[in-house]
Amino acid sequence: MSQADQQAQDDERAVYIISVAAELAGVHPQTLRIYERKGLVRPQRTPGNTRRYSDADIERLRAIQLLTDQGVNLAGVKRIMEMRVKMDELHGEVERLRRQLDHRRAIAMPGRRGGEILPLRSVVRFPWDLTS
Repeated sequence: MSQADQQAQDDERAVYIISVAAELAGVHPQTLRIYERKGLVRPQRTPGNTRRYSDADIERLRAIQLLTDQGVNLAGVKRIMEMRVKMDELHGEVERLRRQLDHRRAIAMPGRRGGEILPLRSVVRFPWDLTS
């Protein structure tokens, strides 16, 4: 497992009870319950139905708090958070497509490096060109 994968897994591990999560996020526990009802955060639950928050949840709560401190209402916060998720997905897709394109370019033009532009004559040999 890579270090990035391990970090992501650690960020998703739900370890904080509601009072600790509220303190870390700088809000009242009742605020966390409201955020959950509004669909802004989804803490994991223990078998006894106790809420457990992860480091990723705490970061999300801090982002929500920052937006509400700037005057954004909860409906607006929810929309912004949804757009952030979509934007992250799109960035990942762009990166995947960029890697795929680079790979295909490397196969199609093995002598080409990076983004350099090559003269057409160095890539294509015309039958009427007797210079080579």
